[in-house]
Amino acid sequence: MSTRQAGQDLDTSKAHSARMYDYFLGGKDHFEIDKEAALVAAQAHPGIYVTARENRAFMHRATRALAQEHGIRQWLDIGTGIPTEPNLHQVAQSVVPDAHVVYADNDPLVLKYAERLMRSTTQGRTAYVQADVTDPDALMSAVEDSGVLDFDRPIALSLNALMHFITDPHDPYAIVRRLLDPLPAGSALAMNHCTPDFDPVTWNKVAEVYTKSGSPVQFRSHSDVRRFFDGLDLVEPGICCCHRWRPATPAAGEPEIEDAQISLLAGVGIKR
Repeated sequence: MSTRQAGQDLDTSKAHSARMYDYFLGGKDHFEIDKEAALVAAQAHPGIYVTARENRAFMHRATRALAQEHGIRQWLDIGTGIPTEPNLHQVAQSVVPDAHVVYADNDPLVLKYAERLMRSTTQGRTAYVQADVTDPDALMSAVEDSGVLDFDRPIALSLNALMHFITDPHDPYAIVRRLLDPLPAGSALAMNHCTPDFDPVTWNKVAEVYTKSGSPVQFRSHSDVRRFFDGLDLVEPGICCCHRWRPATPAAGEPEIEDAQISLLAGVGIKR
Protein backbone atom coordinates (compact mmCIF):
# COMPACT_ATOMS: atom_id res chain seq x y z
CA MET A 1 0.00 0.00 0.00
CA SER A 2 1.36 3.41 -0.93
CA THR A 3 1.11 6.47 1.29
CA ARG A 4 -1.28 7.94 -1.28
CA GLN A 5 -3.53 4.88 -0.94
CA ALA A 6 -3.27 5.20 2.83
CA GLY A 7 -4.61 8.72 2.66
CA GLN A 8 -7.51 7.56 0.49
CA ASP A 9 -8.32 4.72 2.91
CA LEU A 10 -8.55 6.89 6.02
CA ASP A 11 -11.93 6.65 7.72
CA THR A 12 -12.77 10.02 9.21
CA SER A 13 -16.40 9.15 9.91
CA LYS A 14 -15.62 7.81 13.38
CA ALA A 15 -13.01 8.35 16.06
CA HIS A 16 -9.85 6.24 16.01
CA SER A 17 -7.90 5.19 19.10
CA ALA A 18 -4.50 6.08 17.57
CA ARG A 19 -5.68 9.57 16.65
CA MET A 20 -7.26 10.01 20.10
CA TYR A 21 -3.91 9.06 21.60
CA ASP A 22 -2.23 11.62 19.38
CA TYR A 23 -4.59 14.25 20.80
CA PHE A 24 -3.80 13.22 24.39
CA LEU A 25 -0.10 13.69 23.62
CA GLY A 26 -0.70 17.15 22.19
CA GLY A 27 -0.10 16.06 18.59
CA LYS A 28 -1.66 17.41 15.41
CA ASP A 29 -2.43 14.22 13.47
CA HIS A 30 -6.08 13.82 14.44
CA PHE A 31 -9.49 15.03 13.31
CA GLU A 32 -12.30 16.85 15.09
CA ILE A 33 -14.21 13.61 15.65
CA ASP A 34 -11.16 12.15 17.41
CA LYS A 35 -10.83 15.25 19.59
CA GLU A 36 -14.51 15.03 20.53
CA ALA A 37 -14.20 11.38 21.58
CA ALA A 38 -10.96 12.12 23.43
CA LEU A 39 -12.63 14.91 25.39
CA VAL A 40 -15.45 12.56 26.40
CA ALA A 41 -12.85 10.04 27.60
CA ALA A 42 -11.08 12.80 29.50
CA GLN A 43 -14.34 13.76 31.19
CA ALA A 44 -14.59 10.18 32.44
CA HIS A 45 -10.92 10.16 33.47
CA PRO A 46 -9.07 13.50 33.50
CA GLY A 47 -5.79 11.69 34.21
CA ILE A 48 -5.83 10.07 30.78
CA TYR A 49 -3.45 12.76 29.47
CA VAL A 50 -0.89 11.75 32.09
CA THR A 51 -1.50 8.08 31.28
CA ALA A 52 -0.60 8.74 27.64
CA ARG A 53 2.60 10.56 28.58
CA GLU A 54 3.65 7.88 31.06
CA ASN A 55 3.04 5.22 28.43
CA ARG A 56 5.62 6.89 26.19
CA ALA A 57 8.02 7.42 29.08
CA PHE A 58 7.88 3.70 29.97
CA MET A 59 8.72 2.78 26.37
CA HIS A 60 11.78 5.03 26.52
CA ARG A 61 13.01 3.56 29.82
CA ALA A 62 12.34 -0.06 28.88
CA THR A 63 14.10 0.36 25.53
CA ARG A 64 17.17 1.87 27.17
CA ALA A 65 17.24 -0.81 29.87
CA LEU A 66 17.06 -3.63 27.33
CA ALA A 67 19.87 -2.11 25.28
CA GLN A 68 22.13 -1.24 28.21
CA GLU A 69 21.53 -4.17 30.56
CA HIS A 70 20.48 -7.07 28.33
CA GLY A 71 22.42 -6.51 25.12
CA ILE A 72 19.32 -6.18 22.94
CA ARG A 73 20.07 -4.76 19.50
CA GLN A 74 16.78 -5.56 17.70
CA TRP A 75 13.16 -4.53 18.34
CA LEU A 76 9.78 -5.45 16.90
CA ASP A 77 7.29 -2.73 17.84
CA ILE A 78 3.65 -3.69 17.17
CA GLY A 79 0.80 -1.22 17.42
CA THR A 80 3.21 1.57 16.60
CA GLY A 81 0.63 4.32 16.34
CA ILE A 82 1.17 7.74 14.83
CA PRO A 83 4.90 8.57 15.05
CA THR A 84 5.78 10.77 18.02
CA GLU A 85 9.41 11.74 18.50
CA PRO A 86 11.49 10.34 19.93
CA ASN A 87 10.29 7.11 18.33
CA LEU A 88 11.52 3.75 19.61
CA HIS A 89 14.35 3.47 17.08
CA GLN A 90 15.62 6.92 18.03
CA VAL A 91 15.74 5.90 21.69
CA ALA A 92 17.41 2.56 20.90
CA GLN A 93 19.93 4.05 18.47
CA SER A 94 20.87 6.76 20.96
CA VAL A 95 22.23 3.89 23.07
CA VAL A 96 23.30 1.45 20.34
CA PRO A 97 23.61 3.21 16.95
CA ASP A 98 23.48 -0.11 15.07
CA ALA A 99 20.04 -1.08 16.45
CA HIS A 100 17.54 -2.62 14.01
CA VAL A 101 13.84 -1.86 14.48
CA VAL A 102 10.73 -3.06 12.65
CA TYR A 103 7.45 -1.25 13.27
CA ALA A 104 4.06 -2.84 12.55
CA ASP A 105 0.56 -1.39 12.57
CA ASN A 106 -2.73 -1.92 10.74
CA ASP A 107 -3.77 1.74 10.62
CA PRO A 108 -3.53 3.45 7.20
CA LEU A 109 -2.82 6.74 8.98
CA VAL A 110 0.39 5.27 10.43
CA LEU A 111 1.48 4.23 6.94
CA LYS A 112 0.89 7.79 5.79
CA TYR A 113 3.56 8.98 8.23
CA ALA A 114 5.80 5.91 8.02
CA GLU A 115 8.69 7.86 6.51
CA ARG A 116 9.21 9.30 10.00
CA LEU A 117 9.95 5.75 11.15
CA MET A 118 12.58 5.17 8.46
CA ARG A 119 15.09 7.82 9.52
CA SER A 120 17.66 5.44 10.90
CA THR A 121 21.28 5.99 11.81
CA THR A 122 23.69 4.91 9.08
CA GLN A 123 24.78 1.99 11.26
CA GLY A 124 21.26 0.77 12.03
CA ARG A 125 18.14 -0.13 10.06
CA THR A 126 14.42 0.46 10.39
CA ALA A 127 11.38 -0.75 8.48
CA TYR A 128 7.60 -0.49 8.63
CA VAL A 129 5.15 -3.27 7.77
CA GLN A 130 1.40 -2.92 7.43
CA ALA A 131 -0.06 -5.82 9.40
CA ASP A 132 -2.70 -6.68 11.99
CA VAL A 133 -1.73 -8.26 15.30
CA THR A 134 -4.94 -10.33 15.25
CA ASP A 135 -3.32 -12.24 12.35
CA PRO A 136 0.06 -12.95 13.94
CA ASP A 137 1.10 -15.48 11.29
CA ALA A 138 0.77 -12.91 8.50
CA LEU A 139 2.39 -10.25 10.66
CA MET A 140 5.45 -12.35 11.46
CA SER A 141 5.75 -13.39 7.83
CA ALA A 142 5.81 -9.72 6.79
CA VAL A 143 8.41 -8.95 9.45
CA GLU A 144 10.65 -11.81 8.27
CA ASP A 145 10.23 -10.70 4.64
CA SER A 146 11.48 -7.22 5.57
CA GLY A 147 14.91 -8.76 6.17
CA VAL A 148 15.69 -6.23 8.91
CA LEU A 149 15.65 -8.57 11.91
CA ASP A 150 17.94 -11.55 12.47
CA PHE A 151 15.86 -14.26 14.15
CA ASP A 152 19.00 -16.02 15.34
CA ARG A 153 19.73 -13.12 17.70
CA PRO A 154 17.60 -11.74 20.57
CA ILE A 155 14.71 -9.46 19.65
CA ALA A 156 12.65 -7.29 21.99
CA LEU A 157 8.91 -7.49 21.33
CA SER A 158 7.34 -4.14 22.22
CA LEU A 159 3.57 -4.13 22.82
CA ASN A 160 2.79 -0.79 24.39
CA ALA A 161 -0.85 0.20 24.99
CA LEU A 162 -1.92 -2.44 22.46
CA MET A 163 -3.25 -5.60 24.06
CA HIS A 164 -6.17 -3.90 25.85
CA PHE A 165 -7.54 -3.34 22.32
CA ILE A 166 -7.48 -7.12 21.77
CA THR A 167 -10.58 -8.55 23.44
CA ASP A 168 -10.87 -12.13 24.66
CA PRO A 169 -12.62 -13.48 21.52
CA HIS A 170 -9.33 -12.84 19.66
CA ASP A 171 -7.40 -14.91 22.28
CA PRO A 172 -4.78 -12.28 23.16
CA TYR A 173 -2.61 -14.73 25.12
CA ALA A 174 -2.30 -17.04 22.12
CA ILE A 175 -1.36 -14.05 19.97
CA VAL A 176 1.48 -13.05 22.30
CA ARG A 177 2.72 -16.66 22.48
CA ARG A 178 2.74 -16.83 18.67
CA LEU A 179 4.74 -13.61 18.48
CA LEU A 180 7.26 -14.83 21.06
CA ASP A 181 7.64 -18.41 19.76
CA PRO A 182 10.07 -17.68 16.88
CA LEU A 183 12.23 -15.37 19.00
CA PRO A 184 15.42 -16.96 20.40
CA ALA A 185 16.45 -17.20 24.05
CA GLY A 186 17.53 -13.84 25.41
CA SER A 187 14.69 -12.06 23.62
CA ALA A 188 12.31 -9.88 25.60
CA LEU A 189 8.70 -8.79 25.96
CA ALA A 190 8.11 -5.17 26.99
CA MET A 191 4.48 -4.20 27.34
CA ASN A 192 1.99 -2.12 29.25
CA HIS A 193 -1.74 -2.53 29.61
CA CYS A 194 -4.55 -0.45 31.14
CA THR A 195 -6.15 -1.90 34.26
CA PRO A 196 -9.38 -1.22 36.19
CA ASP A 197 -7.75 -2.43 39.44
CA PHE A 198 -7.27 1.01 41.01
CA ASP A 199 -10.55 2.64 39.93
CA PRO A 200 -13.01 0.20 38.31
CA VAL A 201 -15.91 2.67 38.01
CA THR A 202 -13.85 5.24 36.10
CA TRP A 203 -12.20 2.73 33.81
CA ASN A 204 -15.53 1.09 32.98
CA LYS A 205 -16.65 4.54 31.80
CA VAL A 206 -13.48 4.91 29.71
CA ALA A 207 -14.09 1.47 28.18
CA GLU A 208 -17.62 2.54 27.22
CA VAL A 209 -16.27 5.65 25.46
CA TYR A 210 -13.80 3.66 23.37
CA THR A 211 -16.26 0.91 22.55
CA LYS A 212 -18.92 3.41 21.45
CA SER A 213 -16.34 5.19 19.29
CA GLY A 214 -15.65 1.94 17.42
CA SER A 215 -12.54 0.73 19.27
CA PRO A 216 -13.60 -2.06 21.67
CA VAL A 217 -11.30 -2.43 24.68
CA GLN A 218 -10.84 -4.88 27.52
CA PHE A 219 -8.91 -3.58 30.50
CA ARG A 220 -7.38 -6.37 32.59
CA SER A 221 -6.38 -7.02 36.20
CA HIS A 222 -2.82 -7.41 37.46
CA SER A 223 -3.12 -11.21 37.43
CA ASP A 224 -4.47 -11.18 33.88
CA VAL A 225 -1.63 -8.92 32.69
CA ARG A 226 0.85 -11.21 34.48
CA ARG A 227 -0.34 -14.10 32.27
CA PHE A 228 1.20 -12.44 29.20
CA PHE A 229 4.61 -13.01 30.83
CA ASP A 230 4.14 -16.72 31.59
CA GLY A 231 7.41 -18.57 30.96
CA LEU A 232 9.48 -15.38 30.97
CA ASP A 233 11.83 -14.09 33.65
CA LEU A 234 10.49 -10.77 34.86
CA VAL A 235 12.98 -7.92 35.12
CA GLU A 236 12.92 -5.96 38.37
CA PRO A 237 10.69 -4.37 39.59
CA GLY A 238 8.29 -6.85 37.98
CA ILE A 239 4.82 -5.77 36.93
CA CYS A 240 3.79 -2.45 38.40
CA CYS A 241 2.11 0.80 37.48
CA CYS A 242 4.23 2.05 34.60
CA HIS A 243 5.41 5.27 36.23
CA ARG A 244 6.99 3.09 38.96
CA TRP A 245 8.97 0.95 36.51
CA ARG A 246 12.55 2.26 36.77
CA PRO A 247 11.30 5.85 37.26
CA ALA A 248 13.46 8.85 36.52
CA THR A 249 14.27 11.12 39.44
CA PRO A 250 11.35 13.58 39.70
CA ALA A 251 12.06 17.27 39.35
CA ALA A 252 12.03 19.31 42.53
CA GLY A 253 8.50 20.23 43.48
CA GLU A 254 6.93 17.86 40.95
CA PRO A 255 3.69 16.40 42.36
CA GLU A 256 3.60 12.67 43.04
CA ILE A 257 1.55 10.64 40.56
CA GLU A 258 -1.00 8.28 42.08
CA ASP A 259 -1.44 4.78 40.68
CA ALA A 260 -5.15 5.38 40.07
CA GLN A 261 -4.29 8.40 37.94
CA ILE A 262 -2.22 6.21 35.57
CA SER A 263 -3.89 2.77 35.85
CA LEU A 264 -1.40 1.39 33.34
CA LEU A 265 0.49 -1.76 34.33
CA ALA A 266 3.90 -2.38 32.79
CA GLY A 267 6.53 -5.08 32.76
CA VAL A 268 9.56 -6.47 30.95
CA GLY A 269 10.34 -10.18 30.71
CA ILE A 270 13.27 -12.11 29.26
CA LYS A 271 12.81 -15.35 27.33
CA ARG A 272 14.80 -18.28 28.64
